[in-house]
Amino acid sequence: MTMSAGWYLRRLSRMGPREVAGRAGDTVRRRRWRSAQPDCPTVSGARFTAVLPAGTVAAVPPDAAKRLVAEADLLMAGHAEFFGVARDDLTDPDWSYDPKTGRRAPSGYAFDVPYRNESVAGDIKQIWEPSRHQYLTVLAAAYAVTGDERYAERVAKHLRSWWAANPPLRGVHWISGIELGIRLLSWAWIRRLLDGWPGAAELFEDNPVALNQIWHHQRWLAAFPSRGSSANNHVIAETAGQFAAACAFNWFPSSARWRSDALRSLERQLRANTFDSGLNRELATEYHGLVLELGLAALAEADAANVQVPESLRLVLLRMTDALAAVVDNRLRPPRQGDADDGHGLILDGAGTDRWASLLATGDAVFGRLEWWPAVTGTDVRTPLLAALIRPYSDKGTAPAGTRPASRPAHFADAGLTILRGPGEIWCRCDGGPHGFLSIAAHAHADALSLEVRHDGVDVLADPGTYCYHGQPEWRQYFRSTLGHNTLRLDGSDQSVSGGPFLWTRHARTRVLAADPSGEGVARWCAEHDGYQRSVHRRRVELTAASQELRVVDEVRGPRRAVQLAFHLGPAIAADLADNRAVLTWTRDGEDRSAVLDLPGQLSWQAHRGESDPPLGWYSAGFGRKEPTTTLVGTGFADGAEGFTTVLRFRG
Repeated sequence: MTMSAGWYLRRLSRMGPREVAGRAGDTVRRRRWRSAQPDCPTVSGARFTAVLPAGTVAAVPPDAAKRLVAEADLLMAGHAEFFGVARDDLTDPDWSYDPKTGRRAPSGYAFDVPYRNESVAGDIKQIWEPSRHQYLTVLAAAYAVTGDERYAERVAKHLRSWWAANPPLRGVHWISGIELGIRLLSWAWIRRLLDGWPGAAELFEDNPVALNQIWHHQRWLAAFPSRGSSANNHVIAETAGQFAAACAFNWFPSSARWRSDALRSLERQLRANTFDSGLNRELATEYHGLVLELGLAALAEADAANVQVPESLRLVLLRMTDALAAVVDNRLRPPRQGDADDGHGLILDGAGTDRWASLLATGDAVFGRLEWWPAVTGTDVRTPLLAALIRPYSDKGTAPAGTRPASRPAHFADAGLTILRGPGEIWCRCDGGPHGFLSIAAHAHADALSLEVRHDGVDVLADPGTYCYHGQPEWRQYFRSTLGHNTLRLDGSDQSVSGGPFLWTRHARTRVLAADPSGEGVARWCAEHDGYQRSVHRRRVELTAASQELRVVDEVRGPRRAVQLAFHLGPAIAADLADNRAVLTWTRDGEDRSAVLDLPGQLSWQAHRGESDPPLGWYSAGFGRKEPTTTLVGTGFADGAEGFTTVLRFRG
């Protein structure tokens, strides 16, 4: 995917004068750096001191260690999977190769590489992901828990290979700051986890090549921060990685300045990226997880290095953790809202470890759990390691007055997110929030007033997900479109106007009119948006506990217009549609379950499944993966005379 002149004009229109000036300065600096690349300062007597406290590794639960070692052994055999693409070449990786397209990204000066053009560079996320070196943190963790030097030796081999193949400012891995930031964080943990290995110092602090890489990564991040309309999760990764490296690898003349600048930026950007309620402002749940992981990892480096951080930074992470505990369903699954690309801040665990349970377990260890938190029964490697470094609140479960909710929140007014809960583990997310974060709302979907409904953790009315970012524009458009969500579309148009794969030029404005998620017997929510010119879409939702019934009423106020009302079923749901009634069936833990979906009779209903021209009827469980599922679409007209009523009744 290459960007047209029109895209650049649209992108420019979303920037303020300060951002334009900053980006112009970046352009000049990139040209100057092409020919003026300084050498890393000479370092002598460097020592790594940010080690794990004695006995930390012994606290790793045996089952978590077993999963970790199983994953590490697969990696040692060369096997891994990135975004749905299986690889068996990781014994000796080609760092510029994309196995999905079979292409290699071109070499040369980093800022000349056309990384957005898949026909030239391949799928850039397939190339970038292994070079975050998070699979190497898994191998290093396996060494820490087993003492088996094979894991350490493989890590050393791959780091030396990567450093040789990717000298500073050469090639595709020196383009994006988020990649450099996460890579630095991985290196800090690799060094920490290999501390008992005799070759650790020779690999890092006594290695001029490693020192040169660490120094140039930090110099790059100090020079090219994400700016203005792009200061979203990327800037958190950049500052967290810069700060972590300046704490753990504090060997350079600029380390103190880099550390203080990064800490100041990290604290400011964490607050800017987080609502007061604790939810991430991008309203993309996986990025809430990414930012929280990055923040906790940065805090661990600060406490390990005895670097004082503002209390406001800890409080933001505390609020984010409490918010996550509040929104998950009974199986600890959070909403599937907005973009998701499977990005992690720090990986120390094997397959089968629940990401969200791990974050809540870390929150419990660091901040203390509140009485209303859901129980976490799973185990992980990362929690005891982070908790050994992070200074906890002196009195677990407490914090400065007024910072933690006394009961489980269900309505987040600033984020426009409301959770309705009912018997039989019914969970319903109602979306009445802002379209997205900052002027481009990069990771937003056109999903105003959409619903997401689960029963005992099973997607019944599902958010289809994301699937892809680059290279497949028709799929990118579908998965973030209005038709791709459980909401209503008018005249075949999206509520918000897209200007590119990470750019929205007009944002629907939504307001919540009523939210009573804890109403006696009946939980209620009502909101409307103005995304359709000359018309307003209003939606009312009621969840009745006694009858296990969810009632949805959609109203369109304005002139007569063509309507499409979509309901996307989860991949586990079988649907038998007859006229305007669908009988839904699925199995959970060996038990057959069912529901009836009565759809508005004014509309003509049709089931779609796995269609590609155009895309309709798909579910993406993770980035790069999709599977057919059933989507029910009703078509007709709205003339303002009456609403469209949908009723979902769970049986038993």
